[in-house]
Amino acid sequence: MSNNDIIVSLDIGTSKVRAIIGEVVNGTINIIGVGSAESEGIRKGAIVDIDQTVHSIRSAIDHAERMVGIQISEVYVGISGNHISLLSSHGVVAVSNDDREIGEEDIDRVIQAARVIALPPEREIVGVVPKQYLVDGQEGINDPRGMIGVRLEVEATIITGAKTGIHNLMRVVEKSELKVAGLILMSLASGNLALSKDEKAVGTVLVDIGAGATTIAIFDEGNLVATSTIQIGGEFISNDISIGLHTQLEIAEKIKLKYGCASVEDSAPDQVFKVTRMGSNVEKEFSQVDLANIVEPRVEEIFQLIRAEVHRLGFGNLAGGYVLTGGTVCIPGILAIAQSELATSVRIAVPDFIGVRDPSYTSGVGIIQFVSKYLKNRNSGVTKKLAAKTTKKSSDSQKPGLVDRVKNFFSEFI
Repeated sequence: MSNNDIIVSLDIGTSKVRAIIGEVVNGTINIIGVGSAESEGIRKGAIVDIDQTVHSIRSAIDHAERMVGIQISEVYVGISGNHISLLSSHGVVAVSNDDREIGEEDIDRVIQAARVIALPPEREIVGVVPKQYLVDGQEGINDPRGMIGVRLEVEATIITGAKTGIHNLMRVVEKSELKVAGLILMSLASGNLALSKDEKAVGTVLVDIGAGATTIAIFDEGNLVATSTIQIGGEFISNDISIGLHTQLEIAEKIKLKYGCASVEDSAPDQVFKVTRMGSNVEKEFSQVDLANIVEPRVEEIFQLIRAEVHRLGFGNLAGGYVLTGGTVCIPGILAIAQSELATSVRIAVPDFIGVRDPSYTSGVGIIQFVSKYLKNRNSGVTKKLAAKTTKKSSDSQKPGLVDRVKNFFSEFI
């Protein structure tokens, strides 16, 4: 890795598309550009209109480019959704070197051995994340390079996804005249940023509450062990406000952002606002308490569903409790409701970088940190430094092996 690298993450969400430019200087990350655009063509985290999504991506990328004054040609794209699943796998190889020193080639071969699993035709491997290596039966090895041994094994988590979801995600990015440098599982990226090493070791639930969906990622013994997606999020709160105040959804969203409070107890009766009623030009006055009476039941329901899903997955009593992130957790009073409903320790994770100190940026910044850590460890040239270029590569100029390269991307994170 050179002393000065540029890494660009792309987070395609239900309400916003965010492009974040990170500069890595001697191992330290600086966020130098952020671009966001209203998300069109996405419903509940899934792409439903290719052209609209492409337009949103281009708007976010153009915004980020103008801020920094460079042209972006390559991005790391976050992937999530209820089509993602995790499988455990085991790979075994014999060390190939005559001197029995484990090298890069041996690690690549054992990772490939772990990939040999039976999958339905509609699914494909997104990546392989090693949990631990074993050298001649010795367990608990994180990096076996340079060790002496005869037999190398890996216990790994295989990340799989639906071909349709993966290929449509790559398609919209390519049609936006961008090169997919890699697909990053957003649960892994967010966990890398939001959770401490101890939290991942003792067991913690990371909950990303977005606009259209809520993603649950469970970390235990240092690894991602389960993930799930609930099709409920901040949009449901906006819909409730729209119905409760008899106003348009667009107005309801603005009211939620400006006056929203998740707890009736914490809301202010003297904070009042006027709303134009649907079907007329008549304005009616409401207080923040009125709004909180609409918001609180829905927020309680979201956390009840989260708790039920975590128990269904079999991780009901993890010592690390819950860590919340995502745009919806910005609503004042939501932490108190979460602590009450989840009945354990709860905190909100916020990226500690200038310009992105907001829970909605956790995934995007997490991708940058995840890739930076990989580059630092491997000293590899997979991500080349992005500089100002006279022309951008179109999707027509993509190399034929792109899908295979992305599928193999996670296997490098060791």
